[in-house]
Amino acid sequence: MRLLLGLILLLTSLTGRAGSPALQLDVARFRSEDVAAKGAVLEIYATISGQQLTYLRRGTKAYQAAATLTLQVLKPDGKPAWQETVVLKPPVLQDTSMQMKNPVSFQKRIALPDGQYVLRAKVIDNYKPGSSNVVEMPLLLAAPGKGPFLSDIVLLAKAPSKTPMQSSFTRGSFNLVRAPGGLYARGTEHLYFYGEIYGLTPDQPVELRYRLRNAGHTTAKTETVVKATARGFSGRPTPIIGDLDIKMLPTGDYMLKVEVLDEQQRLLTTLTVPVQRNATEYGPAGAAPAR
Repeated sequence: MRLLLGLILLLTSLTGRAGSPALQLDVARFRSEDVAAKGAVLEIYATISGQQLTYLRRGTKAYQAAATLTLQVLKPDGKPAWQETVVLKPPVLQDTSMQMKNPVSFQKRIALPDGQYVLRAKVIDNYKPGSSNVVEMPLLLAAPGKGPFLSDIVLLAKAPSKTPMQSSFTRGSFNLVRAPGGLYARGTEHLYFYGEIYGLTPDQPVELRYRLRNAGHTTAKTETVVKATARGFSGRPTPIIGDLDIKMLPTGDYMLKVEVLDEQQRLLTTLTVPVQRNATEYGPAGAAPAR
């Protein structure tokens, strides 16, 4: 059983006008650790491409762009369950003719009761009047019935690192650097990911299988399979830290499937997420946090 039913987790805007700032929305949904709350923790990761933003001169060899991002989680009646507006500024450039401009990102973690929602994001180029883009994504927050189940899988640009700090960029004592849109460009040698298993009893052993397959192929001959093991934690979910070698992975669309099996090799729960691979072109540097 999956933790959450609904549409695909990654949604790139296709409705914005030509020349409007590109907006990528990624979400990850976890169960609240407050059992009495009977709700979910929603992580929102919005990435604005620096390519379409307007840069203004701010000094000698100094150019700055800015974008206003408004995020809303809407109830079925259209009223906001949560909303926030922030101004994001990518790094200052010395030369605006450079082909690759770094994106800028904003991440937020909010607790919500179970139910149906719509995540709405609007981005405005502060230095280009009339330039805006809107993305909407339906959300269903709900826990399945009995038995173990998975959270959403977060695709990462870097290996998770242990940290005592707590912020919207940490989860399960790990610092997580997201890979926007699940894109792994040229120069990327590893596909890292993070997830959580709920419903395991303390010390319950499980086998984990990570399957990476070309989205256009249905046979198992071309898939990469990595196995791992885990044990149930007491009083909290069991974290999953995955690492797949993709140095030789060609350009294409892929599906990453995470399986959890018991000692008798019976499937307990599974989840599939899309992955993009571009082995010929370099991607931009990791998105800068909001300033």
